[in-house]
Amino acid sequence: MNDLTKGAHIHLIAVCGVGMAPLAGLLKSQGYRVSGSDQNVYPPMSTYLSDLGIDVEIGYAAEHLADKPDLVVVGNAVSRNNPEVEEMLRVGAPYISFPQALGRFLIGAKRSLVVTGTHGKTTTSALMAWILARAGREPSFFIGGMPRNFAGGFQEGSGDWVVLEGDEYDTAFFDKGPKFLHYKAEKVVLTSVEFDHADIYRDLEHLKSSFRRLTEAIPANGSLLVCNEYASAREVAAAARCPVVFYGDKEPGGWQARNIRADGAATWFEPVYNGRADDPVKVTLIGRHNVMNALAVYATAKELGLAPAAIRDGMATFAGVRRRQELKGEAGGVSVIDDFAHHPTAIEETIEGVKKAYPGRRLWGIFEPRSNTSRRRIFAHEFPRALALADRVVVAGVYLPEKIPVEDRLPAEEVVAEINRLAGNSKAALIQEPDAIARYIADNASAGDVVLVMSNGGFGGVQEKILKLLQEKHSSLN
Repeated sequence: MNDLTKGAHIHLIAVCGVGMAPLAGLLKSQGYRVSGSDQNVYPPMSTYLSDLGIDVEIGYAAEHLADKPDLVVVGNAVSRNNPEVEEMLRVGAPYISFPQALGRFLIGAKRSLVVTGTHGKTTTSALMAWILARAGREPSFFIGGMPRNFAGGFQEGSGDWVVLEGDEYDTAFFDKGPKFLHYKAEKVVLTSVEFDHADIYRDLEHLKSSFRRLTEAIPANGSLLVCNEYASAREVAAAARCPVVFYGDKEPGGWQARNIRADGAATWFEPVYNGRADDPVKVTLIGRHNVMNALAVYATAKELGLAPAAIRDGMATFAGVRRRQELKGEAGGVSVIDDFAHHPTAIEETIEGVKKAYPGRRLWGIFEPRSNTSRRRIFAHEFPRALALADRVVVAGVYLPEKIPVEDRLPAEEVVAEINRLAGNSKAALIQEPDAIARYIADNASAGDVVLVMSNGGFGGVQEKILKLLQEKHSSLN
């Protein structure tokens, strides 16, 4: 691997992952010949790879490694018995994990700023990267999403800093430690710690142990910024050997956001540190959770020496991230928004944020239990309370239910029944398939409604299907 030269062939197994696709783009931009394979191929990553001219084989097969690549990057969702892994080992092709690849091909000797936490890390890291770029700092970055201010989820800049979205998920089948331990973090923003990734972590204590390893690894001359509104985040922060600063409305005090005011698709807030206020900031995001994300970025940017005026300019010109409260379109007076929310806390915060951004409009919450945690019954009591905040609710069938034992599987019908019990009416429905969901929305939505689709996957293209049927309905009535 040390002898890799430009033009060498690098193959990525599970190339359509939210991190792997940008990595493929990074490697291609550095002059390598890149190929990949995946069994879950859908936009925006499939479109992104196609636009880059990177060939993606659908499914996994030994013949995809027929010419013995010079290097194989193995995604963390890939198991030891994957046919391409078996072939990789058989022919002796060199291989590394995704975070190891980032360390080699992007981080190198740069200074590493890692944004991590259960919620908000994609938006926060994208906003951090944009503010640095807008201020002329030429950052490198790598983000597990598609920031709309940039051409893709990565950039090699000439500046000192690389901004990284730090994922607590495990690294690869041959390395079960969390990804973020490979990123040589000097500065860390910790947005939240709640239980997630039930396929990896036994319980909250197990999850906290990974975050604790990260905070312990920050050098003494580094820094840790922590949201004080999560007890587990405060607990994890206690392990740090570096200076720790807090943000949020709990104790210990530090940075706060005051005078929060919704302004259409944007929000105003006043950043305050230890009682001293800076001028108000307008950020092009909605919801209090995004105000907290923006506050973390504001505090970090000031620590890096950016002037408040430059930070405010970056906040105001941030265009967001695809699939994070992204307006997909409007048809027949109905707005359709796409969001990645799949944890009860994220669902609750997203619904509340959208309602404030669209006051007086009926809100539909469409939820697909798709992540490895949401498909399990772990949050069977929390999902109804979060989803019940919407005016109308549709819960889809559990994605690939056969992969989860019946006794562990989320009882979607019970979630719907509990929503209706809480609401005292029948505002929630269980509809198994995306096509049927799209038809139900088209038949029942009215002009002025907002449809919020929440899933961490493709959801069968239900967003586009809803818009298409709404447009057909609108055209037939006129």
